Amino acid sequence: MKFGGTSMAGTERIRRVAQIVRRQAAGGNQVAVVVSAMAGETDRLVNFCREAHALYDPAEYDVVVSSGEQVTSGLLALTLQGLGAKARSWLGWQLPVRTIEAHAKARIEDIDAPDMLESLEQGVIAVIPGFQGISADGRISTLGRGGSDTSAVAVAAAIDADRCDIYTDVDGVYTTDPRIVSRARKLKAVTFEEMLELASVGAKVLQTRSVGLAMKEGVRLQVLSSFNDEDATPADDLPGTMIVSEDEMNAMIERGEMERQHVTGIAHDKNEAKIILTRVPDKPGAVAEIFQPLAAASINVDMIIQNVGRDKGETDVTFTVPQADLARAQTLLEDRRGEIGFNRIITDSHIAKISVVGVGMKSHAGVAATMFRALSERGINIQAISTSEIKVSVMIDEDETELAVRVLHTAYGLDADLEDTAS
Repeated sequence: MKFGGTSMAGTERIRRVAQIVRRQAAGGNQVAVVVSAMAGETDRLVNFCREAHALYDPAEYDVVVSSGEQVTSGLLALTLQGLGAKARSWLGWQLPVRTIEAHAKARIEDIDAPDMLESLEQGVIAVIPGFQGISADGRISTLGRGGSDTSAVAVAAAIDADRCDIYTDVDGVYTTDPRIVSRARKLKAVTFEEMLELASVGAKVLQTRSVGLAMKEGVRLQVLSSFNDEDATPADDLPGTMIVSEDEMNAMIERGEMERQHVTGIAHDKNEAKIILTRVPDKPGAVAEIFQPLAAASINVDMIIQNVGRDKGETDVTFTVPQADLARAQTLLEDRRGEIGFNRIITDSHIAKISVVGVGMKSHAGVAATMFRALSERGINIQAISTSEIKVSVMIDEDETELAVRVLHTAYGLDADLEDTAS
């Protein structure tokens, strides 16, 4: 079981979490719990580091920011004990959770769990701080922002758990954002591939790296809400959304538990920015000169369009980067203007990416055509397109985001019946 920062924000919410955990243990399950820091706490600790030293040592940074999860793991163990349950905390160095690569962006290499497994066998609930581990030199390390989801999946894999329940402030994965489309439906199950695509193009339910690890390790995930009433139906009886392999999804469809859908969901992301480089030399190696410095600076490039070459052997190149990286990307490109040979840079942060995702696209033609036609009929202009085997994404004006999501949700038949939304 994993609980995020909003679920752990204060003693009352921690008590609610403890009651949810105790119910699972009372049902005869061996339970390991991974917790995040209280909402806002990691930001507060990061600011302390910046105030202490602008060019802070990443190893000492990890010591500071990892303390947020240490506090919540201890508090949850204490609260469980107060409710009469047996519980103890296991810090990253106590298991241990061994990590590799750099401080502040470490990756989990392996988890030694025999001592914790023995404790679980004795009916003791294990409470583990997410986001942290121990580096090769024996120092505390952290996994980067959002790393607690990854910790939970890694722990689940290490102890061969039947399931990893991710408790958040939403009760599952929906066909789109219910705040935009009131008739969005909660999905009973999605595949790992679909969840990876949805997470990467704007759906904020799960962290991308955790889904990739779950797919690699074969860990079944479930997304649930931790804000249900105390007398709510237990997670085993009323599931949220299961994240499963494509084989398990097909088996569920064959058993009649789900209908087959060509499109699973519509995601949107307003955190992209567009960059246009004009009059780039239309010759081999020119595009590499643009993207090599961005890659070296770890700036992710998404959609790319190279216009048809001009008569003078020149072309325009358009691409998108995360909004947070726009200024840095612009500076890097300006510094290499001579090597690249472009005329000027045009930027636009007033854009959005809309994505249609579904594993059914592999075997069904016409998904992209439906998308383009539906947007065209509402006068929504497409500025760029990118595709994968199970995804089609388009760039549009940010002001048209909500309209585009609603139009596409209806076009693909994803709207729930009015009776469903009422219930």
